[in-house]
Amino acid sequence: MKTQPGQLPQLLKKGLAPVYLISGDEPLLVQECCDLIRKTARDSGYQDRLTYHADHQLDWNAVADECNALSLFAEKRRIEIHLPTGKLGDGRKVLEQVLEAPPEDVILLLISAKLDAAETKRKWYKALQGCGVHVPVWPVEPDKFAGWLQQRASGQGLSLTRGALGMLTERLEGNLLAASQELDRLALLTAGKTIDEETIEQAVQDSARFNGFELVTELLAGKAAHAGKIIGILQQEGENPLGLLSVLVRDLHIIIELKTALPPGDNPSGFLKKRGVFQPRRASAIQQAARRLNMRQLHQAISLCNTTDRSAKGFDGLTPWHHLRDLSAVLAGALPN
Repeated sequence: MKTQPGQLPQLLKKGLAPVYLISGDEPLLVQECCDLIRKTARDSGYQDRLTYHADHQLDWNAVADECNALSLFAEKRRIEIHLPTGKLGDGRKVLEQVLEAPPEDVILLLISAKLDAAETKRKWYKALQGCGVHVPVWPVEPDKFAGWLQQRASGQGLSLTRGALGMLTERLEGNLLAASQELDRLALLTAGKTIDEETIEQAVQDSARFNGFELVTELLAGKAAHAGKIIGILQQEGENPLGLLSVLVRDLHIIIELKTALPPGDNPSGFLKKRGVFQPRRASAIQQAARRLNMRQLHQAISLCNTTDRSAKGFDGLTPWHHLRDLSAVLAGALPN
């Protein structure tokens, strides 16, 4: 069956399914759905956890053996498989076999990028629909972001004035992960007081100088030296790079679309506004990058974003900040393309 993220808590109260698929390109909402399933599974006795990453090195036969193995001590297990591309590849047949008769002592959690239409027509997906739950996670539309932010704040017991909500909406630009982190900080700093524009200005004035959004803008502008300084500060402060990565990847795809799909004579500003780019500085950076970068550089940058994402999730020997420095060089045209 298929359900929405907001319906997942009630569905889990009715009992666990043998398999869950959480798919989408919004890291915060995907993570929260997964955490909810993990907690419910742990509370139900599924304490053991195995994690696999579906890259070229994954042995799917080992995954099948683990799914079919009998636990020596009858322990319930959670098996998580990350699908960064949204495709199973060699794992389709394995998963089809597992889903034909899901093991009773295993909860299978598939964590995937957005699925394309072709993948949802395959045998494994239809089998999953019959015995499990698919939770597709969709991005919050730009015109609904303020409402989402208000609801999120209320859920944390925060009271925002209209001006404060507008300031946060403009500053966060639809980045849900950054919004969650900002609200967490405000909850600690304000201790239940109503949050107005002055409160936000005081609370975030230091981080505003060197935050993830500033870094994305500097990367797109090709300012490698200043970007390197921001990267160093964010690394020292222990920032999570996943939030800024989602923004950067989105902007890189918009740049590619701007270079390939904008009809001659059309206004780039109108084109960008239709894609949720309203802030003048960000729009300017995107337009400049579209003029300055070629397609090979852009695809190389997206590839480095994927590598950085893997590194941030622990699947690379180098830090994500190392790859971000390489990325700044690519976007500045300092590396061969």
